[in-house]
Amino acid sequence: MGRYILKRLLLILPTLFLILLANFVIVQAAPGGPVEQQLALIEQSAKDNALSGNIGAGSAGNNSTYQGTRGLSEEMVAAINAQYGFDKSAPERFWLMLNNYAQLDLGESFFKGQSVTDLIVEKLPVSISLGLWSTLLIYMIAIPLGVYKAMHHGSGIDKFTAMLLAIGHAIPVFVFAVILLVFFAGGSYWNIFPLQGLTSENFDQLSALGKVKDYFWHLALPLLASTVGGFAGLTYLTKFSFLEELGKQYVLTARAKGLGERQVLYGHVFRNAMLIIIAGIPAAIVGIFFAGNFLIEIIFKLDGLGLLGFEAIQQRDYPVIFGTLFIFTLVGLLLQLISDLSYHLIDPRIDFEGR
Repeated sequence: MGRYILKRLLLILPTLFLILLANFVIVQAAPGGPVEQQLALIEQSAKDNALSGNIGAGSAGNNSTYQGTRGLSEEMVAAINAQYGFDKSAPERFWLMLNNYAQLDLGESFFKGQSVTDLIVEKLPVSISLGLWSTLLIYMIAIPLGVYKAMHHGSGIDKFTAMLLAIGHAIPVFVFAVILLVFFAGGSYWNIFPLQGLTSENFDQLSALGKVKDYFWHLALPLLASTVGGFAGLTYLTKFSFLEELGKQYVLTARAKGLGERQVLYGHVFRNAMLIIIAGIPAAIVGIFFAGNFLIEIIFKLDGLGLLGFEAIQQRDYPVIFGTLFIFTLVGLLLQLISDLSYHLIDPRIDFEGR
């Protein structure tokens, strides 16, 4: 097991490298980079000032002397390129980024005036709040429901829950989130829940119990929107995993020995059936934390990593884009390793080294 862990840890480095390289190439090729955006802002500001000056001059007919009416000088363009690091070639920028990441230096945001590390630390609690509660709620409901459906396969309740799961899975997350806002957050119907944010403006003045109530009051709609679509996949994964195990010979033997259904289920089936579910935990966590909540944070204006990433993409804030990608990828790879180790803890017969 020790050799396997070492091998997996060593594989993290080339995996990180390839993912960062692929995204670096894609992002650099996209039009409208930070230099182009800054130049456009300067030119537009200069033109607005020139227009304002001409209007103020009236019939005197003064011609504007603003640089924006004649184009930016080469020196100014070169200075802006240097400011954002584009005075270096793309391979040089990529190599410099890797060197900084090796020292856990994620760089400085182009537009927010903060280090990327500080931004991630600042926004992380919001994403953790939503992701943690979403994951817990999905697993606490989907696994028992999947086991129940497996034990009552083909029954009326199995068919009814299957219909509900299909409806929940079919509705896109962002559509369901908008529906919740319209119906329950000051839209055309009931103004029950807050429209945006994770806490109220007077949160610091509330009592301890008041803070808890306020937190979950704000979290209710985002949490509901982020979890409804996630029930179906895990529920069916659990159901069919248990159905497969229930049909195996060792279960028939246990029943023939006179063991009750509860003993068969929890004493023999549960451990084997849960292996495939455990394997999906890292992907579920990464998906909920870093992908599934992306739109939720934007729609409900939750100031977390999803909103940070969205703004970074809009502004072409490359340090934030690549820094968050680096952290997300590293966390995902480590979670996958933890998942494999959980396999071995649940069933020591599993040998990853193939001996």
